[in-house]
Amino acid sequence: MFSHVMVGTSDLDRAKSFYDATLGTLGIAAGFVDRHRIFWRSPGGSFSASLPIDGNPHTVGNGSTVGFTCDSSEQVDAWHAAGLQSGGTTCEDPPGIRQGTVGKLYLAYLRDPDGNKLCAMHRLPKD
Repeated sequence: MFSHVMVGTSDLDRAKSFYDATLGTLGIAAGFVDRHRIFWRSPGGSFSASLPIDGNPHTVGNGSTVGFTCDSSEQVDAWHAAGLQSGGTTCEDPPGIRQGTVGKLYLAYLRDPDGNKLCAMHRLPKD
């Protein structure tokens, strides 16, 4: 459904360091800088961080979350740990199982160094 997701940043070097670490735990190669933005590519699409092109300061979308699919609970935990070690901050509940209407999910939430809200998710098998 999506070709790409882009979040804003105020510091390309800091964003590259943070996302290279977190996305690296998901098997995504290091991002490449293209003028005022950075791209990370996968077979499922692209993720990008960009300096605002309108010249105004970066702001965080209230109510926005970007979610990344993980292959296991361990990968979710590795993503979360890499994010904390790279300048992110934990938010919401600690990483763990959440029961929802679609079944059990193993989730972890972070805010990147610019304040963008992120989630790593692994769908647990049905009992």
